Amino acid sequence: MNKKIPMRQCVGCGEMKSKKEMLRVLKTVEGPIVLDVTGKKNGRGAYLCRKQDCLKKAIKGKGLERSFKMSIPTEVYDSLLEEFANIEAE
Repeated sequence: MNKKIPMRQCVGCGEMKSKKEMLRVLKTVEGPIVLDVTGKKNGRGAYLCRKQDCLKKAIKGKGLERSFKMSIPTEVYDSLLEEFANIEAE
């Protein structure tokens, strides 16, 4: 029997991809918004493709703000962009 592959939608470009191909942005109970590389932490998650373009689209289109139902400060976006740059460099 085939195992079902969990699919997630990118909040930036809107593409559906398998969960493994995506990065999870997480709003933790304590409040901070972080990049959850493992995909296992507790909290409300939103998914992005592993491209900075998608993060930029999510910022422009307020995709993350809609997912988390809150406004997100610029500093958070800046740190996310930095983390994305590090991941793309790997």
